[in-house]
Amino acid sequence: MARRRLSHEGTLVLDSEGLSKLLADDEQVVALIAEPRARGIEVVISALTIIEAVHARTNTAGLNWVLSGLRAVPVGDEEARAASKLLMDAGLHGHKHAIDAAVAEAALRQHRPVVMLTSDVDDMAKLCGDRVRLVAV
Repeated sequence: MARRRLSHEGTLVLDSEGLSKLLADDEQVVALIAEPRARGIEVVISALTIIEAVHARTNTAGLNWVLSGLRAVPVGDEEARAASKLLMDAGLHGHKHAIDAAVAEAALRQHRPVVMLTSDVDDMAKLCGDRVRLVAV
């Protein structure tokens, strides 16, 4: 399988699927994260991504180990309001897209260029516009 190269600087953001695949030791995602980490590029997630990715069979020790290598971006009142504005601007509803909006908002605040590993390229493109490079996982 050909490896896709990421930027030499900036920030890498994982959505829920990116985190889930990292937890599952998915070869593609591990490779896409290893390269930026080796260059000192920060890998971040929204704090809400942790909630979205966890399920009854989640290996807690594995989750804690993976999270120790990531920076979780908090979601407070200011971030929630900014995410709500992204939803409105994109014409999306918070009931279905609330966590996506929080992830997009967190991505937009990171050191650029920003690359996001996501399973939802269409909705993330609506939320982030062209300010975040989206890589399908």
